[in-house]
Amino acid sequence: MRLKLVPTETKIDFFKVTKLTVGLSAVLAVLSVVAFFVFGLNYGIDFKGGSVIRAATPAPVEVSVYRDVLSGLELGDFTVTEVVDPGAELTDTARNAVMVRIEQQSDEPETQNDMIAEVKSALSIEIEGIVFLQTDSVGAKVSGELVIAGIEAVVLAVFAVLFYIWLRFEWQFSLGAVAALVHDVILTIGVFALFQIEFNLSIIAAILTIVGYSLNDTVVVFDRVRENLRRFKAKPLKELLNMSINETLSRTVMTSVTTLLALVALYVLGGDVIRGFTFAMIWGVIVGTYSSVFIASPILLRLGVKRDWDKDSGAAGTQYANIDA
Repeated sequence: MRLKLVPTETKIDFFKVTKLTVGLSAVLAVLSVVAFFVFGLNYGIDFKGGSVIRAATPAPVEVSVYRDVLSGLELGDFTVTEVVDPGAELTDTARNAVMVRIEQQSDEPETQNDMIAEVKSALSIEIEGIVFLQTDSVGAKVSGELVIAGIEAVVLAVFAVLFYIWLRFEWQFSLGAVAALVHDVILTIGVFALFQIEFNLSIIAAILTIVGYSLNDTVVVFDRVRENLRRFKAKPLKELLNMSINETLSRTVMTSVTTLLALVALYVLGGDVIRGFTFAMIWGVIVGTYSSVFIASPILLRLGVKRDWDKDSGAAGTQYANIDA
């Protein structure tokens, strides 16, 4: 017996709730921008510079003990947070782990290395059985370069999508797809700003992956729209878009659900190091699927589209529309 999350044939009117969904997306986008400027992002050392030391002990140790030891070392700004790993608790391998973040001491690598050695030595003396699991350090100059590179990567990815969709379809399709991608990126950044989840290079990688996933969903719908435009030249565009979304709905839902199953398992069992990345991916799959249906398609309906795809229209940017890539 085949598993079916969606019936073989559906006739859902997705445009019946267009005002609600577009309005909700607009409100969430505005709130995301407000959260970004009010709360800011909780940048990791990739973007701020500094050092991170991850340590564990055989017996529970209060966070205040770590703070008392480090406060006497004149480190400047530092934080100590307890690391909770649900996956390790499920497998009964949970450690009493903490994460120590220390601000950049100097642009000289030797100074930073000496500081790390001093911190480890002090903690080893005061806390019995402590084990250092991971140590990362990034200089201020490098972190500044990474910020610029991360922004450039996201912007270039969006413009590449704009250009590709324009060549494959029409400029109206291109604007719809890019609007969906920008929607997904803004909402993802807003969630990270609101909940103050650490924002580092792996999150940039997650955002770029989200862009690719959302684009894949959108192109599948748009490709079916283009096929139906050739077959039903007299059908109203709204009905044709609804029919195209319904025809691809089973594939969209099945792809999203199976992807989410893998991501949720990775989020729970993958450990603390990749939890931010998997959270971004989970959120991105959800909003990416949503935007492909409720953002990209309504924009296409609003802009209109060429109906006779049997005739080339160089002015519309469709001279390369028959490419198979």
